[in-house]
Amino acid sequence: MSLTSPVVGFDLDMTLIDSRPGIGAVYDALAAETGVPIDTALVTSRLGPPLDAELANWFPASQVPAMVARYRELYPSLAIAPTVALPGAVEALAAVRALGGSTVVVTSKFGPSAQLHVDHLGLPVDDLVGGAYAAGKGPALAERGAIVYVGDHVADIAAARAAGTVAVAVATGPFTIDALRSAGADVVLASLREFPEWLVTSGTARASA
Repeated sequence: MSLTSPVVGFDLDMTLIDSRPGIGAVYDALAAETGVPIDTALVTSRLGPPLDAELANWFPASQVPAMVARYRELYPSLAIAPTVALPGAVEALAAVRALGGSTVVVTSKFGPSAQLHVDHLGLPVDDLVGGAYAAGKGPALAERGAIVYVGDHVADIAAARAAGTVAVAVATGPFTIDALRSAGADVVLASLREFPEWLVTSGTARASA
């Protein structure tokens, strides 16, 4: 890590973006194509784990690879336009840059799909790594010298722990503030609206220099 350029990592789904409408649309399309009933509301209430893990709840193991491929085919046309940036997301990213730092998104989402969201919403992200989950995000964060990892899921706290970085949790996903605290987050915020002030007042970025 550069001594003058702190790196802050962010999760994507339900941390920076609300992708529930788009993801729900893709699952609805899969259900219509295959005739398999899928509880889309349930799926979008627990975003975070990898795609194949969620699809395994609805399809036999032998069909999951084909469903992953079809989901990814449908995703660009159905999931990008309905997705919006969560309140405070742009400002949180900008706050890192204002301190001379850089940002990396590390997500379990398929990398090209994640990049489509970042590009469509114009999020000021400097780097992006897809296909990593929970502690599996640790190497990407550590290699980039991340000082903080921000996420909405208890698996994101595990990611921060694996990277040896500060775990900042936002209660905009499937877990409450109390649940995130119980899972070991160093800092819990109601949303990213609170992140810029925390970043400045906590001294975390200065301490990394």
